[in-house]
Amino acid sequence: MPNTIRSLVFAAFAALCVPAFAAGAPPTLKVSKSVTIHAAPEVVWAKIKDFNGLNTWHPAVAKVEIVAGANNEIGAERLLTLAPGGTIREKLLGFDTHHHRYRYSIVEGVLPVSEYTSTISVKGAGQNRSKVTWSGSFKRKNHGAHPPAGEDDASATKTISEVYQAGLDNLKKLIEKK
Repeated sequence: MPNTIRSLVFAAFAALCVPAFAAGAPPTLKVSKSVTIHAAPEVVWAKIKDFNGLNTWHPAVAKVEIVAGANNEIGAERLLTLAPGGTIREKLLGFDTHHHRYRYSIVEGVLPVSEYTSTISVKGAGQNRSKVTWSGSFKRKNHGAHPPAGEDDASATKTISEVYQAGLDNLKKLIEKK
C-alpha cells in the first residue's frame, strides 16, 4: 500500500477511534462552596489549619488520625473515620500558612469520586470578616460509560457539594457563637 493511502487509512481509523475513547472517559467535575464568617481570617485559619483536626469542625467526621508523615507537612496522610461509617484516606499536597490555605487529595475512600484534589482557603472579606472557600476537582469513581444512579456525575457532584456545605455551615456556626 503506498504511503499516501496508508496515511489516509490511519487518519480515518484514528478519527473513528478517538471519539469512542473520549466518550467513555468521565469528565473532570468541579465544586466550589464559600461562606462568609464574622471573624478575622486569623481566627478562622486557626480553626481549620490543623490537617489532623477536621473532626473539630466538620459534623460528618468522627475521628482523624495521621497515618503517614507529620501533621501539616506536605506528604502527611490522614485517615478520616466518618460518623455515618466508612473511612477516607487523604494526602496533604500543599500547606501555605501565610496565604491561609492547604491542598489535599483523596487516596482512597467511600465517596463516589476518583482523581480528587481540593483546596480550602481563608481570605479577608472586610472588617472582622472572612471568606472561606472550599473547592475541588474530581471524576466519578465509576469510569464506566453508563454508570448506574448513585455512581454517576450528578451523584458525585452532589456528594461533594453536600460535604463542603455541611462543613462550611458548621464552621460558621462554631466560630460565630463564641
